[in-house]
Amino acid sequence: MDSLQILPPLLTLSTSASAILNSKLGTDHDLTRAPCLVSDLLTQCDDLDRTVIHLNRTLKSSLAFYASFSDRIGDLFGDVNSKLTDLGSSVCSRSSVSDEEGLGEELPALAKEVARVETVRAYAEIASKLDNLVGDIEDAVSSTMNKNLRNDPSTRNSEETRLVAIKTLKLTEDLLTSVTKTRPQWVRLVSAVDHRVDRALAILRPLAIADHRALLTSLRWPPPLSNLTSSSLDMRKSNEVPNPLFTMQGDLKHQYCENFLALCRLQELQRQRKSRQLEGHNREVALHQPLWAIEELVNPVSVASQRHFSKWIDKPEFIFALVYKITRDYVDSMDELLQPLVDEAMLTGYSCREEWISAMVDSLSTYLAKEIFPIYVGQLEEESMTGIQSQARTSWLHLVDLMVSFDKRIKSLVEQSGIFLSLQDDGTLRKISSLSVFCDRPDWLDLWAEIELAETLEKLKSEMDKEKNWTKKVQGAVLSNSDDYKSPAVGSSIFRCLSSLVDRCRSLPTVSLRSRFLRLAGTPLVKVFLDCLLLRCQEAEGLTALTDNDALMKVTNSINAAHFAESILKEWREDVFFLEMGLDQGDQLGASVTENSGSEIPIEEYGNGIFHEEIVKFEDFRTEWVEKISVVVLRGFDARCRDYIKNRRQWQERSEGWTVSKALVGALDYLQGKMSVIEENLNRLDFAGIWRSLAAGVDRLIFNGILISNVKFHDNGVERFGYDLEVLFGVFRAWCLRPEGFFPKASEGLKLLKMEKKQLQDGLAVGEKWMKENGIRHLGVAEVEKIRKNRVFTK
Repeated sequence: MDSLQILPPLLTLSTSASAILNSKLGTDHDLTRAPCLVSDLLTQCDDLDRTVIHLNRTLKSSLAFYASFSDRIGDLFGDVNSKLTDLGSSVCSRSSVSDEEGLGEELPALAKEVARVETVRAYAEIASKLDNLVGDIEDAVSSTMNKNLRNDPSTRNSEETRLVAIKTLKLTEDLLTSVTKTRPQWVRLVSAVDHRVDRALAILRPLAIADHRALLTSLRWPPPLSNLTSSSLDMRKSNEVPNPLFTMQGDLKHQYCENFLALCRLQELQRQRKSRQLEGHNREVALHQPLWAIEELVNPVSVASQRHFSKWIDKPEFIFALVYKITRDYVDSMDELLQPLVDEAMLTGYSCREEWISAMVDSLSTYLAKEIFPIYVGQLEEESMTGIQSQARTSWLHLVDLMVSFDKRIKSLVEQSGIFLSLQDDGTLRKISSLSVFCDRPDWLDLWAEIELAETLEKLKSEMDKEKNWTKKVQGAVLSNSDDYKSPAVGSSIFRCLSSLVDRCRSLPTVSLRSRFLRLAGTPLVKVFLDCLLLRCQEAEGLTALTDNDALMKVTNSINAAHFAESILKEWREDVFFLEMGLDQGDQLGASVTENSGSEIPIEEYGNGIFHEEIVKFEDFRTEWVEKISVVVLRGFDARCRDYIKNRRQWQERSEGWTVSKALVGALDYLQGKMSVIEENLNRLDFAGIWRSLAAGVDRLIFNGILISNVKFHDNGVERFGYDLEVLFGVFRAWCLRPEGFFPKASEGLKLLKMEKKQLQDGLAVGEKWMKENGIRHLGVAEVEKIRKNRVFTK
């Protein structure tokens, strides 16, 4: 009995000890387990003793470090104090004059020393703060990692530890930003801290993502897709598969939201760090990354979807339908549930709807690039080698049609949130476009453009071979203006196909891709059309030299088609869509031309739109063939009035009954007949160019052949010549109000001939002043003198 130890009185025990004894020794049976309880308590006491010893050692080392640091600071202040004392003693021992001189010499050095000490103090203070903050971060990360390694089920404690680490990271980043701005010379300190923080983040982010994935598994995300069939893909909503993001409740919902929030805060912190580290560089490229939490939602959905994709390689429309259905069915939860969390994390510039849609589209584009397009490319290569026609081209175009249609529906889905996209938003368009697959594979874009061009030319070949399509006119305004270009039907067919190519090109996500596609598929089509017009005109010229009406009609139809094409291209040129591509082409070509030739070409050469070169060629074509028609008609008129021009005696004889020279009637009849045919078949604008050019040619012909050819004009001849010109003007009066204005030399020559003798004699010494006073502005002095000398007054 003496060996038994007596328990101390109950009142002397602490509350915690009494609680432990009451819980462990509640019954008589519990007394038999007392030795085990004693053993457990002793073990725990040993663990606590070791913890206390470790803490004591840590405290001792910290105190030693602080003491060492404090000693260095004390030494610095002691040094300053001694210098101040020496300064005071030197002040007392010197005269007032010498005092002022000494102070003037020593004060700057003293001020510099005090500034240095203050800098050291500030550096030590900030270094100490940063060291403590980074230490807290490393402890929190280490604690979180240890709990994960032990598979500790206490999720709440893990989230709290992670939250502490993120808050500490935020404080550290704020302090580093302040140091970077106020003390840019402390680069090594910032670099050392960044290195330690990067190591901590390299552990913290994977742990947070792993916890997030575990929560998604608990939520049964992704929802099962096995019940989806090709017939159910067009249903508006899937009633059989509820949205786990909407159905989660209680602690699970709280844990998911907290974890989502932590990931967003961690990403915002990473953005701030990159923004600081990339100061002065192109930060926008590196700063905007996909939203990590949304990526974790999309990745398992993408993996599950690809099991279905593999069954639909030959039916890609089902692939697009499934991706669109998943994207549409879960996009509402992004706005209603997750967007508020992103806003709470102050993660600026992110829309959960847009991130969800772009991530889904990116997964689709990746699958197309890896699995679908290589198959089609292989089929096309096999077709080109064997020469055996297959469905490869049709399949390729069908796939592109599906991509264009899918992108339009996706764009509509994005814009439902009020985000309206424009052509300038290349970055956003690229993220939500399945056609962005061509951004990384421009060779596939070239292949697509080649296929489109070949298919379009094949469609147009039959249209261009039918002669009736070249004679049948397209009446009415296809353009915004009201001009009727009398274009043949083939021109309308050509530009319907070109418009179709342009519409398909609009879906491409970047300006450079659109420009490249149109240069490869659109401009060659326009060039083929222009070559066809030129060939038809050359055939007509070669057969009859444009002397018969059929040849003239063939050429006028080609001119009409060219003018129609030119007008459409000019109207398109004013559109921002084409202006952007023209400027992009100018940026590329301007640099290469400058490098190759050494002379910089003005940007205007390339800034007028992507079809600028084709527009110029159509203008040159019209100008050339309008001039050729004018020359042909003028040559025929010249041949028929040659006798009229050579008959010099008629200007000296009295007219007998005829007021118009008989020899001129046939030539004018020919002229009027040809112009009637041309006016009927040629568009109004080009016809105006022809009759004006023809008027100028006839004016030169009459002036050179009659007025200044040493022909003597008697009074009767002047009267006859006036009647002849009046009839000539009458032919052209159908197209203008004052035709004499288009025959300036002949009109002024007649005016000289009609002058009185005295008036002409007054101008014996012909000068420019006399010519201006008498309204002679288109003739030279020598020409006026020659006409004056040929005038014979018979009365």
